[in-house]
Parts: sequence; C-alpha cells; structure tokens
Amino acid sequence: MKAVAFSEYGPPQVLQVIEMDAPQVGPGEVRIRIKAAGVLPYDCKVRSGWIPPTLTVHFPQVLGNEFAGIIDQVGADVTQFAVGDEVLGFTLLKGYAEYVLAAPEQIVHKPKNMPWEIAGGFSGNGQGAHMALQALNVKAGETVLIHAAAGGFGTFAVQLALAWGAGMVIGTASEQNHDYVRKLGAIPVRYGDGLLDRVRAIAPDGVDAALDAAGPEALRASVELVPDKERIRTMVAVDLAQKLQIPALFGTRTVARLAELVDLYARGKLNIHIRKAYRFDEAADAHRAVESGHGQGKVVLVTE
Repeated sequence: MKAVAFSEYGPPQVLQVIEMDAPQVGPGEVRIRIKAAGVLPYDCKVRSGWIPPTLTVHFPQVLGNEFAGIIDQVGADVTQFAVGDEVLGFTLLKGYAEYVLAAPEQIVHKPKNMPWEIAGGFSGNGQGAHMALQALNVKAGETVLIHAAAGGFGTFAVQLALAWGAGMVIGTASEQNHDYVRKLGAIPVRYGDGLLDRVRAIAPDGVDAALDAAGPEALRASVELVPDKERIRTMVAVDLAQKLQIPALFGTRTVARLAELVDLYARGKLNIHIRKAYRFDEAADAHRAVESGHGQGKVVLVTE
C-alpha cells in the first residue's frame, strides 16, 4: 500500500509517499480502506521533532490520527461491523495510509449524509474540543471565549459550546475569517492590541470560561478575562499554562465521545468546513496549510 511517512525530523518537505506492506486483520480487529485522513497540528509537531512521553517514533514513521473509510476485512470475534461498512475513527500515527487496522472501540458508522472529507477530519479536533469544553464544565447561558475560532479545532469548539447551551460564544480570529466565525454562531473579535477591551465591550458581565488554541497572547488575555483559572484551558501554550497555574488538559479519545459528536452532526448541530483536500503526494502542502494558522476549517488528505 501507499502511505505518507518521514524518515527524519524537519520541515514539511521531509514527508514522502512510500510503499509498505498493507496490514492484515487479526482477531478483534477490522481493516479499513481509507478514503480520507485528517491533518492535525499534532502531526506537524511530531514531524518537526516533538515527541510526547508516551510516543515512540520508528523511521520511516507514518503520521495521521483520524480517518474514514470502508471496512474490507473483519477479524474473528468482531460482530458490530461487517465488510462494506462505512466508518470513521481514530488511531495513533497510522492514518496517512491506504489501509489501517482498528478495534471496534476506535470506530463508529459514518452517517450517510457525511462526505468522506468531513468524516476523515472529524475525530481529532472534534474529540479534542469535546474534552476541553467538558473540562471547562460549560453550562447553559454562560459566556465562552474561544481563541482561534476559525480553525479546525475552533470550528468544533464554537458549535459544541452552543450545542451544550452556551448563551454567548466569542471567537478570536483574523479579520478575514470574521464572516466565517459569525456563520458558526460566535461573535468575532480580532487579535492584537485592545483585545481585552473589545471582549469586555461585548461581554460587560464577564467571561465564564475560555479555551485557547492560538498561543501565549491569547492565554494571557484569558487570564485577565476569566475570574477562575480552573475554567481556562489551552491546547498549545502548555509551558505558559504551567507558569500561570492553569490546569493541564487531560482526556481520552473514546468511541462514546465520537458517537456523541457524530450524532450532533447527523442532527445538524455541527457544520464542518473543509478548507482543502490534498492528495498523498501533496502532504507537505497540507502540513504547510495547517502550520500557517490562519485558515478556515479542516485540512485533509484523500486517497483518490
């Protein structure tokens, strides 16, 4: 099979399309012929040389943590899925490939009305936003501030906060993305000097919780705006969060969490925008797009 991998750490151009043996299904597994795989900031960080404590990299290393496709092999003891089922799910550093193995606890059935590109980029940012907002304990009627609201993560976070009953969502974004943020249901605010005053003008009664996917400046602003540090989380400025005594974000991807998000999509509560779908041989461009930090919605790879 073909896969996208890297054999040395570095910039996006270290990504190469390689040939490798396709995995064969074992007991308790299914094999999925991948149609689309999401590109996450996590993938870019690993490619650049960041290695979290629980991860081991083996060159050539395939990337990719979310996918969608069609089951073409079913192992012994699997009763929930059959050959031909359309599914989406999550994995660890195996998604940029034509085939992937998964346990039933990693996949759910794809809604018929969900395009492949959306399905392939659904699990990672969706579950991340779910974990973060759950940690913030967002309640009905509250005001929530989401930094980097136009990106793949922010797109999920804005809509999920509203689906859970937030009274107002304020989203920071570059000015060219303000119309997009409005369509998501948030009130857009531009970055830069005067951010605190702009947010306070929109929410004179204060901000109840804040979620940062932009970086240190946004996290510092959140501390000024949210009275309780327990109700602030960051996806990116981890070192600064520790210095500011903001709780770290912990959580686990689960099939139950993914199923809840898929149900929201099926009921029209989540509208996911695909910024661009790239071929495998364009994977370096896909990483550059994600690392630019100013786009709208999700970036995905497609196998055909």
